[in-house]
Amino acid sequence: MKRIVVMQDISCLGKCSLTVILPVISAMGVECAVLPTAVLSTHTAFPAPAVAGLSDFAGQAMEHWKTIGAKFDGILTGYLANPAQVALATRLMEEFAGPDTKIIVDPAMGDHGKLYSRLDEDHVFAMSELCREADILLPNLTEAAALTGTPYREQVDRAYLEDLTQGLLALGAKAAVITGVHFTDNTIGCFGK
Repeated sequence: MKRIVVMQDISCLGKCSLTVILPVISAMGVECAVLPTAVLSTHTAFPAPAVAGLSDFAGQAMEHWKTIGAKFDGILTGYLANPAQVALATRLMEEFAGPDTKIIVDPAMGDHGKLYSRLDEDHVFAMSELCREADILLPNLTEAAALTGTPYREQVDRAYLEDLTQGLLALGAKAAVITGVHFTDNTIGCFGK
């Protein structure tokens, strides 16, 4: 059985994060290990969620996994609460990826042209460094713009998306897909390498 580890938060209210991805991956017949980065009372679209950071736990879990020789066929990162957690994600990839491990980075940092609360430009920089490790990079439009230093636009065309995608690939990812893009004629855009 294939095994993937997902490193991201648990949002107690709101359809996102580990509460969504864990059952989906499991339903696909893949063992889904989790490395929670934080527990949030709600996702960050709600005002001022209560947050319990789990960086210390994540480090301890990785130390334990090393003692049992854990390896993963896939590593998926999602919401990382701060640059220190981005560094933990890099460590996860360095210590637990084999030569055939697929690394997927979802740089969960914002929506609708704004970064999530508690995140800043230092976080964007740290995340851009993590992107070079990705076999597949999955930013939304806000995240793609932030990572490439491109002004965010609500209305997009093919040329804008191709420029963003080229900027993402320049970060070092092997492939990039900008998620959740809808054109004015209700078609969905998806560009990658």
